[in-house]
Order: sequence, then C-alpha cells, then structure tokens
Amino acid sequence: MSTANKIRLGLIGAGNIGNVHLQEFGKLQDQCEFTAITDAYLPLAGERAAQYGIPCVASTPEELIMRDDVDAVIVAVPNQAHAPLTIFALETGKHVLVEKPMGLNAEAAKEIVRAQKRTGLTVMVAHQMRWEWLPLKVKEQVEQGQLGRIYTAKAGYIRRKGIPGWGTWFTQQAQSGGGPLIDIGVHMLDLAFFLMGEPKPVSVYGSTYAEFGPRKKGIGTWGKPDWNGIYDVEDLATAIIKMEDGSTLTLEVSWAVHTDTDDVPFVRLMGSEGGAVLRGAQGKFLTEKFDQPLEATLVEPAGDEGSRVRLSRHFLECVREGKQPWTSAETGLRSNLIIDAIYESSRTGGEVKLDWSL
Repeated sequence: MSTANKIRLGLIGAGNIGNVHLQEFGKLQDQCEFTAITDAYLPLAGERAAQYGIPCVASTPEELIMRDDVDAVIVAVPNQAHAPLTIFALETGKHVLVEKPMGLNAEAAKEIVRAQKRTGLTVMVAHQMRWEWLPLKVKEQVEQGQLGRIYTAKAGYIRRKGIPGWGTWFTQQAQSGGGPLIDIGVHMLDLAFFLMGEPKPVSVYGSTYAEFGPRKKGIGTWGKPDWNGIYDVEDLATAIIKMEDGSTLTLEVSWAVHTDTDDVPFVRLMGSEGGAVLRGAQGKFLTEKFDQPLEATLVEPAGDEGSRVRLSRHFLECVREGKQPWTSAETGLRSNLIIDAIYESSRTGGEVKLDWSL
C-alpha cells in the first residue's frame, strides 16, 4: 500500500458499472485512491481517467494488474472474463472485487475459489443488494431469532418487457453464461441466502423458457441492440432449491413475460415465529399475537449513505484487515452451482444434486 496507507485501486472496465465503482469508492477518498484504469475501448478509459483524476490508463487488463501501484483490482467487465482476470490478479498478488456473477459457470467459480485458497487474498463479489438498509434491518431481526426457524422462502425479480442489449454479449450464452437467471437471478439468490442465514443448498429442480427473445420480443430499454447478433439464452427461469437442513427456496426471475406489471425484487421469508416481506424498498414483519395477525412496516432511516458505499467500505476493510467478505468466493460459487443446476435440471427434467467438491 502507499505511504498514506490508502488502498490503491485499479479498475478494469470503464462502462456503466465501472463508473458506479468510481463514484462510490470516490466517497471514501480517505481510505482509497484509483491509480489505474483500463477498458476494451481505451478512449472511454481515458475519459474516465480525466474525469476522476486517475494517473494511468493501462493498455490491457494484464498491464494494469501487474502495476506496482495497484493493491486491489475491481473487475467490471463481461461475465466470461471474470474468472481469468480474477485468477490472474490473485496470482499477481492483488485482491479482487469482482462483479456478479463471480464465474461464467460453476467450474470457473471453482477455479477462483482454488486460487483464493492458494493465495489467501481477498475475493469479494459485488452484490450490493445485501447492503441496502432494508435487508440489513431484516437480517438483524433474523439473527435475534424474531422469525424463529426460517423453513421456506420465495425470491424473485420479474420484468415484463426488459430484455437488455438484444444480440450483444448479454444474450449470448458463451459470453454471459445465461439470461435473467444469471443476470438478475444471481442477485436474488445471494439476497435470499443472506437473509435465510446462509443454509447449504444440496439439490435443485428447475425449468427455463425462451418464449420472447428468439422472436425479438420483450425488448427493454437498457443497452443498444445488435439485430444481427445472437439470442440463445432463456427469458424466464423458475426453480426450487432444497437445503441440507430441509428448508427450501423458490426462485422466479424473468426478462420478459406476459403479466400485469413488473415485479420489483422481492423476498418472502416464512419462519416458525414470524415472517418478513421485502419488495423493492418496502418491507414489513408479520407475526401473530393473541390469535391475531400483526404487521410492522419498516421505515428507511434518514440520511442513509447507500448500499454501494457500505459495500465499498466493507471491501476495503477486508483488504486492510484480512477479514472474510460477506460475499466471499464461496458464496459466489454457491450461486454458480445453483444456476448451473437449474439449467441442467431444465435440460434433463430431473432433480440435480450439487457437487461442492473442488
């Protein structure tokens, strides 16, 4: 680290998500500084460097990773590059914050876990939903036992007409790893497991459907379509996941579906002593007293600093103190194992047991 004890960051990927990292880590300038940036489109990296005062624009990710003035790397590029860049950074002695999904598939995620164990360096997956004020409040109640034993949960994220960047890497299996399941479903998996107390999943039964994308229907407003491109991913996925302790999680996600409205990210927790419902930024607790149902609505605290700042601060703490991140490489592997199993279950029509072996 620098003499000022600031963690020196290198950003790989100057697009929309990369710019979010620049903004949010920029709010922690007493703890970190960006020393290098790169992008597949170097002029964009140059624009960001000028905007944020970053001294070096590296010509390649490898050049950035190998710099002596970079302590930790943020990987904010298309999914297929997550594992190669994360592993190279670890082997070069750099800590990594990698965007979701951690790997293109479970094998790529296992390679990251193996590299993290070999090096002992920090790998954190950038799941910002855990860091929203509402899940944190619900998590407090779960840990205090207010819900009792959470025996089942439901999670989902339904977009009625929201296929992003038709024909680009987003809709190509080889580059993205899948459709809404790996794009937004991975967020809901991580959030649900966080709130359920991190149970260990053991088996999956699921189905995926591609009713809209192949016909160039259900197109959203995010991203620029490439109508000469490829769409070979799903546009809806549903699954039930069984845990080692007998609890279950039901998942439903879509980019496009005929329904009455978009359904914002939601999680429903059902426990022996109480329940909780999270829908977007709204949440409530539910229980029963004196044979009467009771509800309590959760209120956002004034002046909340935001999830991304908390996420960024946590990463810096883990790098500085050697702490295990909340969203460690193991949690990233868990999501990839489940996602792969849902695709396999859809293909075979049967239940798939998860293989945790490294």
